[in-house]
Amino acid sequence: AEEVARKIWLAGLGAYGKGFEEIQSQYEKLNNETSHLFEDLVSKGEKLEADTKKKLKANGSVGKRVEDVRKTLGFDTSDIDAKIDKLSKKVDALTAAVNKIS
Repeated sequence: AEEVARKIWLAGLGAYGKGFEEIQSQYEKLNNETSHLFEDLVSKGEKLEADTKKKLKANGSVGKRVEDVRKTLGFDTSDIDAKIDKLSKKVDALTAAVNKIS
């Protein structure tokens, strides 16, 4: 009976040891996969960041060109008050000319 009890005890220890080894193996595998996934995500993030910077730079130069075209066509808003005053004077001059003619 003592020998059977000892073998049951040893079987329990063996099961514990086997379970511990299995868990440790799974942990190491998961840890390696997690590290690989993390590095993969960092790499993809770096690529997306570089692509985004290129696109923003391109959009900035496009924006500058659009701004230049708007200025050339007189659609810029930087001196709108001066333009309104100039147009008002022209309208006043035209109104005075029309009044003289009529």
